[in-house]
Amino acid sequence: MSSPIMSSRPSKPSTQGGLIKVLIPALFLNTFPIFGDSPFAVEVIHFDPGIGAIPGYDHPESALGEPTRTTGGVLFPAAVTPFQPAWLASEVVSLGIGGTIELAFDHLVLDDPENPFGIDLIIFGNAFCTDTNAPWGIVGGIYEEGGQVEVSLDGRDWVLIPNVMADGSFPTLGWQDAGPYAETPGRIPADFTKPVNPARYPNGLIGLDFDSVLQTYDGAGGGVGIDLSSVGLTAIRHVRITNTGVDSTPEIDAIADVAPGDAARLPGDLNADGLVNGIDLGLLLAAWGTNDATADLDGDLVVNGPDLGLLLADWTG
Repeated sequence: MSSPIMSSRPSKPSTQGGLIKVLIPALFLNTFPIFGDSPFAVEVIHFDPGIGAIPGYDHPESALGEPTRTTGGVLFPAAVTPFQPAWLASEVVSLGIGGTIELAFDHLVLDDPENPFGIDLIIFGNAFCTDTNAPWGIVGGIYEEGGQVEVSLDGRDWVLIPNVMADGSFPTLGWQDAGPYAETPGRIPADFTKPVNPARYPNGLIGLDFDSVLQTYDGAGGGVGIDLSSVGLTAIRHVRITNTGVDSTPEIDAIADVAPGDAARLPGDLNADGLVNGIDLGLLLAAWGTNDATADLDGDLVVNGPDLGLLLADWTG
């Protein structure tokens, strides 16, 4: 687990700022900025390892800062990929039965419908993909360990995020150009503030080779994406993760605020040039009948008529 990245946060659309000022109590606007120095959690508010947590993995500070890109230390170095997750005690914190960790950002995480896929928050554990053809990297399944997720604006009133597992969904990808079992980091880092298309989970990964996994991630770093509007929230600052299971020990690596980045990009803009036009139509038709993640706009694992309809709905000419 590396230390928090301290960098300037990009501005959200101006209309969003006006909306937030109406919906969020002035107390929080005066106390916590909308943008902070780090897109990742910077503070541990509370930690209880619970019963049966992995010995030695009881350092809650491991969940601060950005997710782990390279694991194993000097003895067993490895690039973090969906097939080899972070595992050192300095990189992840373990939650036993009843264990809980509460983390906080230095700013408000806003619900922004213009974020990619509407996702506002990403949680990173150390879930990983099983391999049906090691060492070539063919996804057989996803090993997940659960973890209940709650969010709060003030750290007092909590809202449960249903149907998500903190240590699950898309396993972390540290580099866009490192192989499935690489021992050294790549040169192109994945973007930990960019979500993967949630429609691709879980069946959208099963059976994919590593190149197709990279295509599906599309530069993102994986993790569990959460849309705050799904539970009626406009902003949060606190995230609480609890192990409510009886036979698992979730590990938590980091949490991230989604950056707007190319949020205004329409799903039908397949070549990311800001337009949806004949070029994108040609790309979709070239992928017709395949499971090309770039052109599979509805996430049903085949490029066909519904995807064409979605592209035409985004048409800009």
